[in-house]
Amino acid sequence: MKIKEINVNRCIAKSEIKGIDFVINPYIGCPNGCMYCYASFMKNLNKHEEEWGEFLDVKMSNYKLKGISVTNKTYLMSSTTDCYNIYEEKYQLTRNLLKQLINFNFTLIIETKNELILRDLDLLKQIKNLKVVISLNTLDDNLRSNLEKYSTIDSRLRVIKELSKNGIYTILNISPFLPYLTDYKEIIKKTQKYVQEYKFGFLELRDDARRKMLKYISDNYKEYYLEYAKIYLLNDDSYIKKMKKEIEDYCIKYKIKYFM
Repeated sequence: MKIKEINVNRCIAKSEIKGIDFVINPYIGCPNGCMYCYASFMKNLNKHEEEWGEFLDVKMSNYKLKGISVTNKTYLMSSTTDCYNIYEEKYQLTRNLLKQLINFNFTLIIETKNELILRDLDLLKQIKNLKVVISLNTLDDNLRSNLEKYSTIDSRLRVIKELSKNGIYTILNISPFLPYLTDYKEIIKKTQKYVQEYKFGFLELRDDARRKMLKYISDNYKEYYLEYAKIYLLNDDSYIKKMKKEIEDYCIKYKIKYFM
């Protein structure tokens, strides 16, 4: 892992994501190294020769937030990194930002896969309009470990329980939904007691991530390779349309709060 400390003026940028005003990315790169990651384009954007998941730029900044820029806005932490990656334990960029954010009236959405978020429960409980999104797309830790470097299934389940126990609004992001591999019903049954809302996002692949994922499916799930090829090489969206309808029907039937 190549770690580089870089000096920046700020780590907040205007968002192009619907419903989000600003994004906060304390790091460039992500040690989670998810094979399917949509953010791997950051490798080329920031001129890194290392593979995605093998570099991390640490944004060193003395920037101070001002209330006028935060009030009544919706912030997402983070959109192209995991703000609680394993190096956050050392650098504490996310924690230092939270110490500033608790002073303002705003909405904060935190997305992570890592248990380190529990370190900051003291700060999270002071943020009035907070939603924490935990990503989980399988209960098979062998499959998880082949696609992602860190954060076991059990650790994510612990996070969900602790967040719920501490009164924090918790969203489970069943994403990326892996065709024929993600058992969303079992995930919901396992977590529904601790989750206020579910989010679904289907696997999207581009460039290098597409090549890696299709090879992985070919090597490990030959029975599904042709179906993946239809979706990700021939742009056949019939399976995804079918699953979206099935998920909607299931959630409506069992009165599960969800969005896609």
